[in-house]
Amino acid sequence: MRFTLIRHGQYEQISQAPSALQPYPLTNEGVDTVHKEAEAFRHWVKHNAITLNPEVHCSSLLRAWQTANIFIDVLSDLFPAEPQLIESYNLCERSVGAVANLTVTEIERLLELDPRFEKPPAGWKSDSFYQLPFDGAESLIESGERAKKHIENQCSKNPEALTLFVGHGAAFRHAAYHLNVIKLCDIKKLSMHYGHPVAFELTKEGDVLELFGAWKTRTIQDAID
Repeated sequence: MRFTLIRHGQYEQISQAPSALQPYPLTNEGVDTVHKEAEAFRHWVKHNAITLNPEVHCSSLLRAWQTANIFIDVLSDLFPAEPQLIESYNLCERSVGAVANLTVTEIERLLELDPRFEKPPAGWKSDSFYQLPFDGAESLIESGERAKKHIENQCSKNPEALTLFVGHGAAFRHAAYHLNVIKLCDIKKLSMHYGHPVAFELTKEGDVLELFGAWKTRTIQDAID
């Protein structure tokens, strides 16, 4: 199976809040960066005669939808058929449920106010296995599992073509772990560049072939999304 993971471009966002389900659009800089990344990807696809799956998948969040549309526009004549953009919540970032789009400080204050809840561990925002105790919340590892299942299901329909998936950094890194593309210890070490595709092929023998792009080395200051 062959697939490409593309993190959305830079977008407007609430400061100091887990990105979760923030509904804001790409910034002008984000649009420009995604265009440049899409052009570089187009050159590689054309030069290597890569067969693209005309079904392009993105998360249901605006920034991913905008990013996917830019890639479709730039690659339009390279698809073997009219491209179709398919949105899915399965490719969204980790949900923090009832406290979506609140700041980290406010979330921690709410945890302190509720006697049913324990104090979260240090660095909970980037802890792969920690799940906030609010309705609808999930862990990062769970978000990666649902993204992984979506990627596998869609690629199985057209395994020889390269399928594009546009979504979010943390969910995609955790999906990559579930797909055995990276190790668990690599999740915190790696991030994804805005708009930059990373393409892989998983062979029937279980090998992982890196086709295009590169992960970003993660710093402490990097945001989850």
